[in-house]
Order: sequence, then C-alpha cells, then structure tokens
Amino acid sequence: MKDDKMFSLNGKVAVITGAASGIGRGCAEFLHEMGASVAVVDVSCDKGEEVASKLGKRAKYFFCDVTVEQSCTELAEAVAKHFGGIDILVNCAGVIRRKSVEELEEKDWDAVLDVSLKGTFLVSKHVIPYMKKRGGGSIVNIGSGWGIKGGPKAAAYCAAKGGVVNLTRAMAIDHGPQNIRVNCVNPGDTDTPLLRDEARQLGIDEQEWLKESAQRPLARLGEPKDIAMAVYFLVSDLSRWITGANLVVDGGGTA
Repeated sequence: MKDDKMFSLNGKVAVITGAASGIGRGCAEFLHEMGASVAVVDVSCDKGEEVASKLGKRAKYFFCDVTVEQSCTELAEAVAKHFGGIDILVNCAGVIRRKSVEELEEKDWDAVLDVSLKGTFLVSKHVIPYMKKRGGGSIVNIGSGWGIKGGPKAAAYCAAKGGVVNLTRAMAIDHGPQNIRVNCVNPGDTDTPLLRDEARQLGIDEQEWLKESAQRPLARLGEPKDIAMAVYFLVSDLSRWITGANLVVDGGGTA
C-alpha cells in the first residue's frame, strides 16, 4: 500500500555537518530533493554558501566549527530560529590522516578525533534539545568501514570512526525514550575530495589509487548519492523502528 508520508521529508528540518563537499554535500542535495529544509553546515564559508545557493529554496548555509562547543551551541540556536526547529541531524564532518601510530604527531591525532568524534558529540548535544521540543527526531552518524575493521596507516581515523560506531549505540539507548532514533552509516571508499586527498598523503598516483579503491564485489567506487540514499532511509519513516543500527554501505568491501 502506498503511503507518501513514509517517503516524503516535507516539513522536516535537516542539519548536515561537513555539507560543503563529498558525502555531506550528497546528503544535503538528496534530503533536500526529498522535501527537507536543509541547514548546510561547514567551516568552509565559500563552498557552503555555494551548495546552499544551488539548492535554493529551503536551504541555508551556517558556519560551525564542530570542535568548539560555543560554535555548536550557536549553530543549533541559529538553525532552530531560522527554520522553526530541528528534526534530522547528519553528523558527517570528518578528516583523515594516513599515518600509523608511530608516524602520527599529536596534532594529527587531535585533529582527526576532534572533528569526527568530538564533533559528533558536540553537535548532537546541542541539537537534541530542539529535537525533544519537536517530539523526537532522527540522527545519523557517518562512520566508516574502518570503524568496524582495521586499516593500514589510518590509526587515528580507525579510532575515531570506531568511537562513532559505539557512540551511536550509546546515544540510541539514551535517547530512544525521547523518540529520537540514532543510527550509523558506514561508507566504503567513496569518490570524494577526502578520498583523493588520501592518495596525496600516501604519495600514490590519484588514478591508480581510485582504481585500486574500486576493487570490491560491486567493482566500483561509491558515489556520495549512494551514501545519501542510505541516510535518507534511516531518517525517514521507512526506518521508524530502527535505532542503534550500523549500516555498511561499501559495495561489498567488508564482505
């Protein structure tokens, strides 16, 4: 039986961090297409403004440094004031440093953990009260295949994303009684500026790197929209009894 209300995000307000490029941008575009009003959140003002401008109606750029609590407080207040509330949060902001524990400098470790893990905590902390005012909401944290298995020369990233995966479970337990669902999407290699930057960090030819990254059962890299569609499923009423789940979206890379 067709139920348009289960598919549409009309009337919903979505906050998406890291939305100026890559997977975050893909999520902003797809959730907007499905009817949501979108807060495009990023530290990159020019790129963020560009994304919001291209989306047009029901979209606005907001600056936020997710590693700074005051910035996250101001973000939540500003989005709620502009759109009238918050229903959806996608924690997508992240960085990567391709180094082993021995090679990592403390500043590298801090940068990766602060953006991916601390940022997920801080933005969620300040958005959840606005979701409670709306009677509930849905949070999707963007993890990684390397949040559930190890990877070479990515110690800080694996630690951060492993933390995001288990933080998701803890948040689902704490906030389920408030009708807030919390789930995690774990992408495999996706064609984004971040993936291409890994080639530079490792000193590998970019095209060879992309070709190698596509070696998985479905024989291609992911696209931001592939991840965005999984996020859409988890923030829509199609998944209304799913919380604390970790959905791997990687073309079979971890199979």
